[in-house]
Amino acid sequence: MHDFPAGDRLELVVSTTDAAYQLPQDPRGYRIALAGGGLLSVPLVAASTGDSGPGDVLWAIAALAAVLVLAAVGGWWLRRRRGPGGRIDLDPALAATPVSIAGLGKAYRDGFRAVSDLSFTVEAGQVLGLLGPNGAGKTTTLRMLTGLIRPSSGEIRVFGHRIVPGAPVLSRVGAFIEGPGFLPHLSGRENLTLAWAATGRPEQDADFTAALEIAGLGKDLERKVRNYSQGMRQRLAVAQAMLGLPDLLILDEPTNGLDPPQIREMRESLRRYAATGRTVVVSSHLLAEVEQTCTHCVVMARGRLLAAGPVAELIGAAASVHIDVDQPERAVELLARLPGVREARTGADGSLVVDLDQVRPAEAVRALVDAGLAVDRIAPRRRLEDVFLDLVHES
Repeated sequence: MHDFPAGDRLELVVSTTDAAYQLPQDPRGYRIALAGGGLLSVPLVAASTGDSGPGDVLWAIAALAAVLVLAAVGGWWLRRRRGPGGRIDLDPALAATPVSIAGLGKAYRDGFRAVSDLSFTVEAGQVLGLLGPNGAGKTTTLRMLTGLIRPSSGEIRVFGHRIVPGAPVLSRVGAFIEGPGFLPHLSGRENLTLAWAATGRPEQDADFTAALEIAGLGKDLERKVRNYSQGMRQRLAVAQAMLGLPDLLILDEPTNGLDPPQIREMRESLRRYAATGRTVVVSSHLLAEVEQTCTHCVVMARGRLLAAGPVAELIGAAASVHIDVDQPERAVELLARLPGVREARTGADGSLVVDLDQVRPAEAVRALVDAGLAVDRIAPRRRLEDVFLDLVHES
């Protein structure tokens, strides 16, 4: 809010933000008015007219030609956006697939390539973690996925629709990318209300109750956002992205600024969200959180794909485990005779290391307990952090 003295000149620029990138299904028009019912005066410039000469006719012809050229360019762009025959570019075979990325690349004018030949698919109900060091191209990929920037090569399809800026299918996407953006002089509740109103959809479709539960701000929801901490802004941004319970939820580093209890709440919220059949794509540097939250992950480095698949397969959780037991030597003897155990040995820290083959870790623990041994803890020997560091180092 700002007061403009008489005589000042004002330029108004309206643009979208990266937070909660949701659009109405049909075209919308918006009117901007002065507060308080004030009137906006537009200066009138006096002009005179005279007889038209040959030059005026030429200018008129040139103007008409310019209009025709612009109309032709606009029609070409619209056909290019919608596909042959003016139809929305849809691949029916991918209509049930939330995300399909094929040969994706992004190069900038200075020659820098942020993403190169990236391909992967995200299925319904998955929580996919997008992993990579700084500069790996994660945020660039998410920006292309939401139509905020255009790829240089390849294509992205969301529920079978090719993604271009303003694609109608983006109304099924909720996103939070590169930090929250709110009106600081309004409360958290007012920001959420206005964000949904901007989509042009009915208020009853917003499901504010679920979003406010995610935010978990309590009475702070009525405070002005300028007084929020980083963690509070982060939670409000995630709640804004979840308005309307979109079929595809895209979150860029959602746990930044959150304390451990809040991170745990976020993890459980994302799991519950995906359990409804919806899909979540999240980028993060917290590998332990990704391992506990995500069902699948994609590892990137220098804009290229290093690995993709279920988290359990990447870390080989069932292949090798650590077991804390009160009698390690006796445990080694017992497990060596158990079918499906390749090797059992004691580690440098005294814990039991067991390599399994076609046998579940629970069966090994049951054999130890039945023999009267006390088992305190069992954990995968290899963590997602180990896999990540190995992949990035090899690349």
